[in-house]
Amino acid sequence: MPSILFDVKDGLATITFNRPQKYNAFNKEMALLMQQKLDECKKDEIRCVVITGSGKAFSSGQDLEEVVDPDGPEIEAIVGEHYNPIITRIRKLEKPVVAAVNGVAAGAGANIALACDVVVATNSASFIQAFSKIGLIPDSGGTFILPRLIGWQKASALMMLGDKISAEEAERIGMIYKVFHDETFIEESLKIAATLANMPTKGLAFTKTLLNKSFNNDFAKQLQEEEVYQKKAGSTADYKEGVEAFLEKRKPIFTGQ
Repeated sequence: MPSILFDVKDGLATITFNRPQKYNAFNKEMALLMQQKLDECKKDEIRCVVITGSGKAFSSGQDLEEVVDPDGPEIEAIVGEHYNPIITRIRKLEKPVVAAVNGVAAGAGANIALACDVVVATNSASFIQAFSKIGLIPDSGGTFILPRLIGWQKASALMMLGDKISAEEAERIGMIYKVFHDETFIEESLKIAATLANMPTKGLAFTKTLLNKSFNNDFAKQLQEEEVYQKKAGSTADYKEGVEAFLEKRKPIFTGQ
Protein backbone atom coordinates (compact mmCIF):
# COMPACT_ATOMS: atom_id res chain seq x y z
CA MET A 1 0.00 0.00 0.00
CA PRO A 2 1.24 3.54 -0.72
CA SER A 3 2.25 5.61 2.30
CA ILE A 4 -0.07 8.41 1.15
CA LEU A 5 -3.62 7.85 -0.09
CA PHE A 6 -5.11 10.50 -2.36
CA ASP A 7 -8.73 10.95 -3.38
CA VAL A 8 -10.57 13.74 -5.18
CA LYS A 9 -14.35 14.05 -5.21
CA ASP A 10 -16.71 17.00 -5.63
CA GLY A 11 -13.93 19.57 -5.44
CA LEU A 12 -12.51 18.05 -2.25
CA ALA A 13 -9.08 16.38 -2.14
CA THR A 14 -8.34 14.05 0.76
CA ILE A 15 -4.74 13.23 1.65
CA THR A 16 -4.45 10.33 4.08
CA PHE A 17 -1.24 9.36 5.85
CA ASN A 18 -1.12 5.60 5.40
CA ARG A 19 1.51 3.90 7.54
CA PRO A 20 -0.87 2.81 10.30
CA GLN A 21 1.47 0.09 11.56
CA LYS A 22 3.98 2.90 12.27
CA TYR A 23 1.36 5.34 13.58
CA ASN A 24 1.80 7.20 10.28
CA ALA A 25 5.38 8.16 11.10
CA PHE A 26 7.15 9.92 8.24
CA ASN A 27 10.01 8.48 6.28
CA LYS A 28 11.64 9.95 3.18
CA GLU A 29 9.33 8.21 0.74
CA MET A 30 6.22 9.37 2.57
CA ALA A 31 7.44 12.97 2.92
CA LEU A 32 8.31 13.29 -0.76
CA LEU A 33 5.00 11.72 -1.78
CA MET A 34 3.19 14.17 0.48
CA GLN A 35 4.89 17.06 -1.31
CA GLN A 36 3.83 15.60 -4.65
CA LYS A 37 0.19 15.27 -3.59
CA LEU A 38 0.11 18.82 -2.25
CA ASP A 39 1.38 19.99 -5.65
CA GLU A 40 -1.45 18.08 -7.32
CA CYS A 41 -3.89 20.01 -5.14
CA LYS A 42 -3.07 23.18 -7.10
CA LYS A 43 -5.45 22.02 -9.85
CA ASP A 44 -8.45 24.32 -10.32
CA GLU A 45 -10.99 21.54 -9.81
CA ILE A 46 -9.75 21.08 -6.23
CA ARG A 47 -11.23 23.75 -3.95
CA CYS A 48 -10.44 22.36 -0.49
CA VAL A 49 -7.94 19.85 0.92
CA VAL A 50 -8.34 17.55 3.92
CA ILE A 51 -5.33 15.96 5.58
CA THR A 52 -5.96 13.03 7.92
CA GLY A 53 -4.47 9.70 9.02
CA SER A 54 -5.39 6.04 8.72
CA GLY A 55 -5.65 3.83 11.76
CA LYS A 56 -5.27 5.12 15.32
CA ALA A 57 -2.92 8.05 14.66
CA PHE A 58 -2.83 11.26 12.66
CA SER A 59 0.97 11.12 12.59
CA SER A 60 3.56 10.34 15.24
CA GLY A 61 6.13 12.49 13.46
CA GLN A 62 9.46 11.22 12.21
CA ASP A 63 10.17 7.50 11.87
CA LEU A 64 13.18 7.23 14.19
CA GLU A 65 14.28 3.96 12.64
CA GLU A 66 15.12 5.94 9.51
CA VAL A 67 17.10 8.46 11.58
CA VAL A 68 19.41 5.81 13.06
CA ASP A 69 19.78 3.93 9.77
CA PRO A 70 23.39 4.48 8.56
CA ASP A 71 22.04 4.72 5.01
CA GLY A 72 19.17 7.03 5.97
CA PRO A 73 18.98 10.80 5.41
CA GLU A 74 20.84 13.20 7.67
CA ILE A 75 18.76 15.19 10.14
CA GLU A 76 19.26 18.47 8.25
CA ALA A 77 17.91 16.81 5.10
CA ILE A 78 14.90 15.50 7.00
CA VAL A 79 14.05 19.03 8.11
CA GLY A 80 15.13 20.96 5.03
CA GLU A 81 14.08 18.56 2.29
CA HIS A 82 11.18 16.67 3.87
CA TYR A 83 9.26 18.80 6.40
CA ASN A 84 9.95 22.41 5.47
CA PRO A 85 8.72 21.89 1.88
CA ILE A 86 5.52 20.30 3.23
CA ILE A 87 4.81 23.25 5.56
CA THR A 88 5.63 25.74 2.81
CA ARG A 89 3.27 24.03 0.38
CA ILE A 90 0.43 23.99 2.92
CA ARG A 91 0.80 27.70 3.64
CA LYS A 92 1.21 28.72 -0.01
CA LEU A 93 -1.59 26.55 -1.39
CA GLU A 94 -4.25 28.98 -2.60
CA LYS A 95 -7.17 27.11 -1.10
CA PRO A 96 -8.18 26.06 2.42
CA VAL A 97 -6.47 23.08 4.02
CA VAL A 98 -8.29 21.24 6.82
CA ALA A 99 -6.41 18.99 9.24
CA ALA A 100 -8.78 16.27 10.48
CA VAL A 101 -6.79 14.93 13.41
CA ASN A 102 -8.10 11.40 13.99
CA GLY A 103 -5.65 10.37 16.72
CA VAL A 104 -2.31 11.28 18.23
CA ALA A 105 -0.41 14.07 16.48
CA ALA A 106 3.14 14.18 17.76
CA GLY A 107 6.30 16.02 16.81
CA ALA A 108 6.32 16.99 13.16
CA GLY A 109 2.90 15.36 12.85
CA ALA A 110 1.46 17.88 15.31
CA ASN A 111 3.10 20.84 13.60
CA ILE A 112 1.95 19.78 10.13
CA ALA A 113 -1.60 19.77 11.51
CA LEU A 114 -1.18 23.18 13.14
CA ALA A 115 0.11 24.68 9.89
CA CYS A 116 -3.27 23.99 8.27
CA ASP A 117 -5.98 26.64 7.96
CA VAL A 118 -8.61 24.80 9.99
CA VAL A 119 -7.79 22.08 12.51
CA VAL A 120 -10.47 19.77 13.89
CA ALA A 121 -9.93 16.71 16.04
CA THR A 122 -11.75 13.72 17.39
CA ASN A 123 -12.18 13.78 21.17
CA SER A 124 -9.77 10.87 21.60
CA ALA A 125 -6.97 12.70 19.75
CA SER A 126 -4.01 14.35 21.41
CA PHE A 127 -1.15 16.70 20.56
CA ILE A 128 2.45 16.35 21.73
CA GLN A 129 5.50 18.51 21.10
CA ALA A 130 7.64 15.43 21.55
CA PHE A 131 10.98 16.84 20.39
CA SER A 132 12.45 17.62 23.83
CA LYS A 133 12.05 13.98 24.85
CA ILE A 134 14.93 13.06 22.52
CA GLY A 135 16.95 16.27 22.75
CA LEU A 136 15.67 17.99 19.60
CA ILE A 137 13.95 21.31 18.92
CA PRO A 138 10.42 21.70 17.49
CA ASP A 139 10.63 21.83 13.69
CA SER A 140 8.07 21.92 10.87
CA GLY A 141 7.24 25.52 11.74
CA GLY A 142 6.41 24.71 15.36
CA THR A 143 8.49 27.47 16.96
CA PHE A 144 6.79 29.99 14.65
CA ILE A 145 3.18 28.83 14.58
CA LEU A 146 2.47 27.49 18.08
CA PRO A 147 3.33 30.71 20.03
CA ARG A 148 1.05 32.63 17.68
CA LEU A 149 -1.79 30.22 18.39
CA ILE A 150 -1.58 29.91 22.17
CA GLY A 151 0.91 32.52 23.41
CA TRP A 152 4.61 32.50 24.25
CA GLN A 153 4.47 31.09 27.79
CA LYS A 154 2.13 28.18 27.04
CA ALA A 155 3.99 27.27 23.87
CA SER A 156 7.36 27.40 25.60
CA ALA A 157 6.17 25.09 28.38
CA LEU A 158 4.59 22.57 26.01
CA MET A 159 7.72 22.48 23.86
CA MET A 160 10.12 22.09 26.78
CA LEU A 161 8.07 19.71 28.93
CA GLY A 162 6.59 17.69 26.08
CA ASP A 163 3.20 17.45 27.77
CA LYS A 164 0.43 15.55 26.01
CA ILE A 165 -2.53 17.86 25.35
CA SER A 166 -5.99 16.38 24.88
CA ALA A 167 -8.14 17.52 21.98
CA GLU A 168 -10.52 19.26 24.39
CA GLU A 169 -7.64 21.16 26.00
CA ALA A 170 -6.25 22.06 22.57
CA GLU A 171 -9.59 23.58 21.65
CA ARG A 172 -9.88 25.41 24.98
CA ILE A 173 -6.51 27.15 24.60
CA GLY A 174 -7.06 28.06 20.96
CA MET A 175 -4.64 25.56 19.44
CA ILE A 176 -7.35 24.05 17.22
CA TYR A 177 -10.77 25.04 15.91
CA LYS A 178 -13.16 22.32 17.11
CA VAL A 179 -13.42 18.89 18.69
CA PHE A 180 -16.02 16.32 17.65
CA HIS A 181 -17.05 13.05 19.27
CA ASP A 182 -15.48 9.94 17.79
CA GLU A 183 -18.83 8.78 16.42
CA THR A 184 -19.47 11.97 14.42
CA PHE A 185 -15.90 13.07 13.71
CA ILE A 186 -15.69 11.97 10.08
CA GLU A 187 -19.13 13.34 9.24
CA GLU A 188 -18.50 16.72 10.92
CA SER A 189 -15.00 17.08 9.45
CA LEU A 190 -16.24 16.42 5.94
CA LYS A 191 -19.12 18.82 6.47
CA ILE A 192 -16.66 21.63 7.22
CA ALA A 193 -14.50 20.68 4.24
CA ALA A 194 -17.51 20.50 1.91
CA THR A 195 -18.65 23.93 3.08
CA LEU A 196 -15.22 25.38 2.30
CA ALA A 197 -15.12 23.62 -1.08
CA ASN A 198 -18.34 25.40 -2.07
CA MET A 199 -17.30 28.86 -0.89
CA PRO A 200 -15.58 31.60 -2.97
CA THR A 201 -12.19 29.92 -3.42
CA LYS A 202 -10.30 33.00 -4.57
CA GLY A 203 -11.59 35.05 -1.65
CA LEU A 204 -10.47 32.33 0.76
CA ALA A 205 -7.07 32.22 -0.97
CA PHE A 206 -6.69 35.99 -0.58
CA THR A 207 -7.60 35.69 3.10
CA LYS A 208 -4.93 33.02 3.53
CA THR A 209 -2.37 35.17 1.72
CA LEU A 210 -3.12 38.12 3.99
CA LEU A 211 -2.77 35.97 7.11
CA ASN A 212 0.63 34.84 5.84
CA LYS A 213 1.65 38.45 5.16
CA SER A 214 0.54 39.53 8.64
CA PHE A 215 3.45 37.59 10.12
CA ASN A 216 5.84 40.20 8.76
CA ASN A 217 3.80 43.38 8.21
CA ASP A 218 3.20 46.22 10.62
CA PHE A 219 -0.39 47.43 11.03
CA ALA A 220 -0.16 50.23 8.45
CA LYS A 221 1.30 47.88 5.84
CA GLN A 222 -1.36 45.26 6.56
CA LEU A 223 -4.11 47.85 5.98
CA GLN A 224 -2.54 48.63 2.61
CA GLU A 225 -2.44 44.94 1.75
CA GLU A 226 -6.11 44.57 2.69
CA GLU A 227 -6.95 47.39 0.28
CA VAL A 228 -5.06 45.67 -2.54
CA TYR A 229 -6.58 42.25 -1.95
CA GLN A 230 -10.10 43.56 -1.40
CA LYS A 231 -9.87 45.10 -4.86
CA LYS A 232 -8.79 41.72 -6.23
CA ALA A 233 -11.64 39.96 -4.40
CA GLY A 234 -14.11 42.52 -5.70
CA SER A 235 -13.20 41.67 -9.27
CA THR A 236 -14.00 37.94 -8.96
CA ALA A 237 -17.04 36.24 -10.42
CA ASP A 238 -17.87 34.83 -7.00
CA TYR A 239 -18.12 38.33 -5.51
CA LYS A 240 -20.60 39.29 -8.22
CA GLU A 241 -22.57 36.10 -7.59
CA GLY A 242 -22.55 36.64 -3.82
CA VAL A 243 -23.94 40.17 -4.11
CA GLU A 244 -26.58 39.17 -6.66
CA ALA A 245 -27.68 36.20 -4.53
CA PHE A 246 -27.95 38.42 -1.44
CA LEU A 247 -30.08 40.98 -3.27
CA GLU A 248 -32.23 38.26 -4.83
CA LYS A 249 -32.60 36.49 -1.47
CA ARG A 250 -31.31 33.15 -2.77
CA LYS A 251 -28.43 30.82 -1.98
CA PRO A 252 -25.30 31.74 -3.96
CA ILE A 253 -23.68 29.26 -6.32
CA PHE A 254 -19.94 29.89 -6.16
CA THR A 255 -17.65 28.48 -8.85
CA GLY A 256 -14.28 29.34 -7.33
CA GLN A 257 -13.66 32.01 -9.98
